[in-house]
Amino acid sequence: MRVLITGGAGYIGMSLIHRLMADDSITEVVIYDNMARSNYAFFVGERYAVPGKCTFVRGELMDSRLLTSSLRGIDVVIHLAAKVSTPFSDSDAHAYDQVNHWGSAQLANAVEENGVGRVIYLSSASVYGSTEMPVNEHYAPSPNTFYGISKLAGEKKLRRLQDSCEVYILRAANVYGYNPAMRIDAVLNKFLFLANYHGRISVEGDGQQYRAFIHVDKLAQTLEQLCTVDMKPGIYNLCEHNLTIQNLVREVRLLYPELEVLSINHNMPLRSIQVETQSKILDHIALDQRSLQDELGDMKSHFRF
Repeated sequence: MRVLITGGAGYIGMSLIHRLMADDSITEVVIYDNMARSNYAFFVGERYAVPGKCTFVRGELMDSRLLTSSLRGIDVVIHLAAKVSTPFSDSDAHAYDQVNHWGSAQLANAVEENGVGRVIYLSSASVYGSTEMPVNEHYAPSPNTFYGISKLAGEKKLRRLQDSCEVYILRAANVYGYNPAMRIDAVLNKFLFLANYHGRISVEGDGQQYRAFIHVDKLAQTLEQLCTVDMKPGIYNLCEHNLTIQNLVREVRLLYPELEVLSINHNMPLRSIQVETQSKILDHIALDQRSLQDELGDMKSHFRF
C-alpha cells in the first residue's frame, strides 16, 4: 500500500510517519509538504530501517500539476496540510481560506483524477464553534473563526468524492504532547514549556472556558488505523479530555508546584468548546491508555533542563 501525506513533515505528521514506517502493510510513504513552518526536525535523527520507503516532495497544495503527478499510484491520502491557529485566533481570513478551503479543493481534484481509493482528512473540532455541552457528530457545525470556517469548507470539498472513494473526516480536538516537531503555541504544550523554563504562565479570561484535547500519539495511532480499518466512511470526532483552562493549570502545577500564574482580564468569560469523548470511532479503533499526567510527565522528561 502506498500512502501520501500532505503536510507530513509537521507536528502530527512526525508521529504518524514513525508509525507508518513500522507498518509492514505500507510499502511507501510520500511526504508532500511546502515546509512553511521552517521546522526541519522531521529530517534529522536515526535513518529509517527500510531505505527508499519514505520519499519527500516539496510542494504547494495549489500546485495542481505537481500535486496530481505526486498522487499517481497512491492508494491512501492523509490530508494534514493546513494553516493552523490557536482555538479562537481570528486574523488573516484569506490565508485560511486559500490553504484550508481551496487547497483541499485542489487535492480533491487530484484524488479524483488519479482514482485514489481512500482519503483521510484531518479536520478540527473548531468547526462546531462554541458549545455549552459536549457535542457529537450529529451536532450541526457552526464555526465562528476563520480557521473553523475554512476547515468546514475543506470538508465539503472532499465529501463530494464520497461516491467515488472512501472519505473519512476526522474532527480532532486540540493536539498536545511531545515529539521533536512539536508546536509550542498549542495551549497545553505552551503551558508546560513556560512552566519549565520561566516558572510562570498567563491565563486569559476567567479560566472557566473549556477546551477539548487529544494526544499527538493517539491521533497518529488513529490516522494509521484509518488507512486499513473496515469501517463506514463518514465524519468522526476524536477527543480524550474536556478541560477548563483552570483544570490545565492544576495539572501543570502537579509537575511544577512553584508555578506562578498571572491572570489577564480575569473577569472576562471566553467561549468554550467541548466534544464527547465516547466517539463512535472508538468502536473500531483502539487507543493506547495513558493518563494525562503520565503524558505531561513524559513531555517534561524531554526538556533539556
